[in-house]
Amino acid sequence: MSLSYRILRGADVEDRLDDLAALRIDVFRDWPYIYDGSMDYERRYMASYRDNPDAVLVGAFDGDSLVGAATGSPMEAHGEDFAAPFEGTDIPLAEIFYCAESVLRAEYRGQGAGHAFFDAREAHARALGRRYSAFCSVMRPDDHPLRPADHRALDPFWRKRGYEPLEGVIARFRWRDVGETEETEKPLQFWMKRL
Repeated sequence: MSLSYRILRGADVEDRLDDLAALRIDVFRDWPYIYDGSMDYERRYMASYRDNPDAVLVGAFDGDSLVGAATGSPMEAHGEDFAAPFEGTDIPLAEIFYCAESVLRAEYRGQGAGHAFFDAREAHARALGRRYSAFCSVMRPDDHPLRPADHRALDPFWRKRGYEPLEGVIARFRWRDVGETEETEKPLQFWMKRL
């Protein structure tokens, strides 16, 4: 199973909206997000990458099948909920590129897609003149009942790429977990590196 990578823009994103939505729902259903998503919401969310000329969407393909994707956009274009945690820091939003999600079907992991995703987004951020690259990751308690016994945190991978958590820079978002009936708030820790 060899992977190829392509930057998707405009019509290419439009043609893959259902695939992208299904991919996000499938991957984020697992730990640590355990997100119970809907196709309608995911289609709308992914369309924002089609419509923003400064955004990037990196597709990972096995032949013509989309098996992974990573997205990013200028921080100020991604929404107030993402920008708000940076209030009180000395980091201008206009200097930050936000790496939104990296999703990859489980059977394709361990082949370098994580590095390919970050390489492409960081190169795009530099081309836009951004000085920082940032992302956030959901914070779940170690004793969460759905935490798999064999879970391996991605912190060592992120640190190897030069990212560090930003103390006190935490976003808060609501979504419905698998098996729940109501949305609940989750904290997400921001990580950042200088480009």
